[in-house]
Amino acid sequence: MAFLEYKGEKMTYLQKLRNSAEQTKSVVCMGLDPVVEAMPERYAVAGIKGVPAYFHELFREMLSQKVFPAAFKPNEGFYVVHDNPRRGEFFGSITLATVIGEIERLFPGIPIILDSKRADIAKSSLNYAKHIFEKWDVDATTISPYMGSDSVFPFTQFCNFEKGVYILNRTSNSGAADIQDAAGPGSMQCLYSHVVAPKIAEWAAQMSGVGAVVGATSLPELEDLARFYAEKDVPLLIPGVGGQGGKADEVANVLRNSGYDLRLARINSSSDLTHPWHKHRQPAPADYARVCVDNLREMHEQIGLKR
Repeated sequence: MAFLEYKGEKMTYLQKLRNSAEQTKSVVCMGLDPVVEAMPERYAVAGIKGVPAYFHELFREMLSQKVFPAAFKPNEGFYVVHDNPRRGEFFGSITLATVIGEIERLFPGIPIILDSKRADIAKSSLNYAKHIFEKWDVDATTISPYMGSDSVFPFTQFCNFEKGVYILNRTSNSGAADIQDAAGPGSMQCLYSHVVAPKIAEWAAQMSGVGAVVGATSLPELEDLARFYAEKDVPLLIPGVGGQGGKADEVANVLRNSGYDLRLARINSSSDLTHPWHKHRQPAPADYARVCVDNLREMHEQIGLKR
């Protein structure tokens, strides 16, 4: 496909982000979190084994309408929950491998972010990093910074090999404030802004491709962090649009007002782009793929990336 002619070139993760944004005219990250009961019966009857065919139909509709995201983000937990290792069953992992392979075949050059949120002591982190970047062979992943540099560096060293690492900074979940907004006695300095963000910036200065996960559900916090990262070439992964209440147009406006390079951002939506009817407890429509692609197109229009 002409819009992805750069596939195969050697480039940093930041270059991959900028190129995919420019080629797809998008900064949308499409979360691929399968919910079996949300699929049409012809797929749901097969359980997790029906997911590849479900996504295949959606992907073909995207190709037919020429509407593409600028990244894909499967969440590992939605797949491995269907494994049963004690019985030698790995249907979830096999499904994830099939979906990743399908993306690479149909959308070469569009980054794949495996959302795993791993991190541990140094040796364990290295094992996790090798598993994600060498076995799954994806473009980027998500990790937690809580255990510090010896936990983070086994992942960030893979940035030397064109990979990206998004470090949790201020997440979109309802419980994020419990820890991330915490401050010491008598202090107004929150952990996410005065401890985690400077560390992420420090690590990004050492290794291109280190990014931050910043949720779309609190715009003032997003704006503060976007301003902080604007001149530092720190890519942002921004979850929380759609089902969690964030709005794509508001996120894009915040990034623009902050002076942040929109091409380095990936604004993620999952359920709204793969099974939006499920939140209304409705069955999947017969033309479900078209419905999903219409939502993807609408999200592009809300963001308004210049063509």
